[in-house]
Amino acid sequence: MMQFTETLPPSPVHQVPQFPPTNQNQMLRARSWPGFPMSTSSLKSLGDANCMEQLLVHCANAIENNDATLTQQILWVLNNIAPPDGDSNQRLTCGFLRALITRAAKTGNCKLLTAMANVHVTDLTITNHKFSIIELASFVDLTPWHRFGFTAANAAVLEAVEGYSIVHIVDLSLTHCMQIPTLIDSLATRNEGPPLIKLTIAGAMEDFPPMLDLSYDELGSKLVNFARSRNVAMEFRVVPSSSSNGFSNLIEQLKMQHLVRAQNGEALVINCHMLLHYIPEEIIENTPSGTSYRTMFLKSIRDLDPTIVVLVDEDADFTSYDLANRLRSAYNYLWIPYDTVDTFLPRGSKQRQWYETDICWKIENVISNEGRQRVERLEPKSKWVQRMRNASFGGVAFSEDAISEVKHMLDEHAAGWGLKKEEENLVLTWKGHNVVFATAWLPV
Repeated sequence: MMQFTETLPPSPVHQVPQFPPTNQNQMLRARSWPGFPMSTSSLKSLGDANCMEQLLVHCANAIENNDATLTQQILWVLNNIAPPDGDSNQRLTCGFLRALITRAAKTGNCKLLTAMANVHVTDLTITNHKFSIIELASFVDLTPWHRFGFTAANAAVLEAVEGYSIVHIVDLSLTHCMQIPTLIDSLATRNEGPPLIKLTIAGAMEDFPPMLDLSYDELGSKLVNFARSRNVAMEFRVVPSSSSNGFSNLIEQLKMQHLVRAQNGEALVINCHMLLHYIPEEIIENTPSGTSYRTMFLKSIRDLDPTIVVLVDEDADFTSYDLANRLRSAYNYLWIPYDTVDTFLPRGSKQRQWYETDICWKIENVISNEGRQRVERLEPKSKWVQRMRNASFGGVAFSEDAISEVKHMLDEHAAGWGLKKEEENLVLTWKGHNVVFATAWLPV
C-alpha cells in the first residue's frame, strides 16, 4: 500500500463559478419554491444531503423547462452551500452543480447563464490525469472498487481453465490490464505447469478514465516481459475496436479464430470489467427483433462458445432518459466514492485530486450530455443477469475458495467495506450499500 504524506492545502478538483446576483435581495425575492427557505441566513438549513439532492433536482427541472431565472436562483443557492473543498456530500453536490452549469450553458434561454455568471464552457473543462503504469497500479490498489472484481474474476478463471495448455484471454477492462499480472502469477504456479497465454485487448477508440499515459504496444511489451519473468509464455494482441458499436471489429476478429481455437483445444476467457456499460443500450435501427448493441454483443460472445465469461460492473442505473430520475440515481450512488475517499486519501494529495476528477467526469457525462455523447450507461446487476440469461448463458457460483480470497483482500481495507452473496453472484458493499457486482457465466 502506498503511503501519502502530502500536506499541502487541497487544490479544488474543479473551479465552480461564483453566482452572486447583480442585486442579491432582488434575486432572492425573484422566485421561491415550496419547501425551501430563501433568506441568506437560512442557507445552512439546506446543507444536508437530502436537501441538496432536492435542490439539484429542482435545478435540473428548471433547466429542462428553459427557466433561466429559476435556474440561476437555485445555482446561486447551491454554490453557497456546496464548496469544492467541503465534506463528502458538499463535494459530491459541487460535482453535480458543475455538471448542471455545463448543461445549462447548452440549453435555450439558460445559455444566458454563461454571460450572467461570466462563465465560459472552457473554464469548466475537466482534465483527467494520465497515469503511468506504476501510478495506476498503486491507485487501483488503494481501494476494493476494482480489486474486488479482479480477485473474484481471477479465482473463477483459474478454476475454469484448469487442465488447458493454451488460455486465450479477451480482456475488456476499464483499468488497462491491471488485473492480468496477478492472474499470470497464479497461472505460473499451477500444478500442471503454466499454459501459453494469449491476451487480446480492444484498442479503445475512446478515452474513459482512468486514462493511461502509455501506448497499448508499450503496455503489451511490459506484460509480455512480466510473464517471461514468471516463466510464462504470452502473446499480446491489440484489436482497434469501439464500444460505440459493441466492439464489432473485435467480435469479427474472434469469429475468424473460432475454428482454429476449437481445433487447438484453447480455453477462451471473456473478462469484462466495468467496460460493457459503455456499449449503447438503444435499439439498433432496421433490426427486425429490436436488438440493442448490448444484446448483439452478448449474443455474439455466446456464439464463440467461451470457456467462461466474467462480468464485473458497478451496481447502479444511469440509463433513464429523464434527467431528474437519472440525477437522483447518480446522486444516490456516487456519494459512495466521495465517502470512501476520506478513508484512504488525505486532503491535498494528488491522488485524491485525480480520484475525484475522474468521478466528476462521470457526473458530467451522466448529467450534461445526451444521445451518443452520454456514454456512462450503468445498469444494475439484475438487468445484466437478465441480459446474460437471454443470451443463453447460465450463472456459475463462486467457490468458497474464491469467496475466501475476496474476504482476505477486503481485510486490507477500511472497515466500511463488506461482501454479500446474492444467488450465484458476489456484491461488494460500502456501509451496507451495493457498490460493485461480480458474476461468472457458462454457455448453456
